[in-house]
Amino acid sequence: MISRPRPRLLTVLLTVLTLAGVTALSGCSDSSASGSGGKITLGFSAWPGWFPWQVAQEQGLFAKNGVNVDLKYFDNYTDSINALSSGAIDANSQTLNDTLSSASGGAKLSIVLVNDNSTGNDKIIARDGINAIADLRGKKVAVEQGTVDHYLLLLALQAAKLTEKDIQLVNLPTDAAAAAFVAGQVDAVGAFAPFTSKALERPGSRAISTSAEFPGAIPDHLVTSQKLVKEHPKDVQALVNTWFETLTWIKNNKDAAVGIMAKRGGVSDADYKSYDAGTTIFTRQQNLDAFTPGVTAQHLDFQANKIIDFIVSTGLAQQRPSLDGLFDDQFVKAAPQ
Repeated sequence: MISRPRPRLLTVLLTVLTLAGVTALSGCSDSSASGSGGKITLGFSAWPGWFPWQVAQEQGLFAKNGVNVDLKYFDNYTDSINALSSGAIDANSQTLNDTLSSASGGAKLSIVLVNDNSTGNDKIIARDGINAIADLRGKKVAVEQGTVDHYLLLLALQAAKLTEKDIQLVNLPTDAAAAAFVAGQVDAVGAFAPFTSKALERPGSRAISTSAEFPGAIPDHLVTSQKLVKEHPKDVQALVNTWFETLTWIKNNKDAAVGIMAKRGGVSDADYKSYDAGTTIFTRQQNLDAFTPGVTAQHLDFQANKIIDFIVSTGLAQQRPSLDGLFDDQFVKAAPQ
């Protein structure tokens, strides 16, 4: 299974955003920021929507598009978020939720690309006899508070006309939550792949809600510092161009691409394909649609305000972050069609 040691955290440990914290980030203290040798340090971690960056590197597509990239893989996703917020790296692959949390702490960031949406890889899984979210009333549900799966659970409860107060929420790390569910200690669990596979080992268990039911709720992005956008827009454009060229290469070389991405994830090709199905990689047109202001969950501005309500109400952010400069679609618009 994909080694995904990160819970897809919404919160950012802002206390590490000091020079001491930056130095403590393993592997990040020697990063070469843009403008120092012209190298862009791009972070990513274990999620199917971000493994195409590995393909780009191995196929020489960054260089082909004229950008010098130090592609840095983070075993700990939270470290990558903090590294971007503190300026230790120039760009990172991260969720909208985490980006908003960083912005609430004062980080100046820009989302320049939508990599993907989770369309099934995040699930609410229940024991035998629980057939719908409405059946969770009074039941024990394990989930890691502050993760996107906590957010997914709240969305599913809301759709069923329930609230968090109607269930017994058990706060556990995602891996421990899945284990507790398999052991029969709770009635349901909120988790992401690969922990969904673990949870489904419980006889009679089934997914009663997934991220596929809430389009746009869990988007993943290429996020850069606003400084990089201002001072090195050509490099940002090259990153975006490389992404779309990589998607074309993957489409034309599917088996080879799966092999590269599965190896990066530490899984078999078959396992990778099973996780890949729950992630929808965005085309250029889907990017343009998402960046367009709107009043549905498919639009980033609409989804951002819903997420902000969540992170403020749960105490993950003390104040509502400004969205000024956050959504920057100029690079997607300029990407070759």
